[in-house]
Amino acid sequence: MEVILTENCTSYTGCVGRGFGYCIQRHNNRFFGKRNSKGKVPPDGHLRFIFACAEIAKRQLHIADIRVSGEELQSACQEARQFVAATRVHSRTYNAEDIINFKTTFGL
Repeated sequence: MEVILTENCTSYTGCVGRGFGYCIQRHNNRFFGKRNSKGKVPPDGHLRFIFACAEIAKRQLHIADIRVSGEELQSACQEARQFVAATRVHSRTYNAEDIINFKTTFGL
């Protein structure tokens, strides 16, 4: 997942919240969600991380938008045992608004 920062934010690395098992890491001049190599990752951690970043983007705090591939979203849904939602993921790129709508549609 790529994280696009707001104009006022030049860098954002580290944890978005506790208990996800994912963080934001800089690679070249872009930012991406990355699974923590240390520690425990709960089964729904990836999906909750995606939802948390989408909510931050909705409020335009530090994150302006996110880009999540359909493959990554489907994988996150499967890891979280949200199989019905996983079958509804298309092979395209989802932004923050799409993710929030997806969450609402499936009551996640």
